[in-house]
Amino acid sequence: MYKIDQEKCIGCGMCVSVCPYGAIKIGTDGKAIIDQKKCQQCGKCAPICPMQVIKLIK
Repeated sequence: MYKIDQEKCIGCGMCVSVCPYGAIKIGTDGKAIIDQKKCQQCGKCAPICPMQVIKLIK
């Protein structure tokens, strides 16, 4: 499961643009949110994040 550190997320939307499953959206607070039901753990979001706040949690 991937998790986004909400305190450090700047809401740039880079992760949203690379997610092939539409699992990431920008919430009303301007921060990225991962829908765990849609996430297929492909890992495309983590390396594109300029703040490096997306981490794989086991």
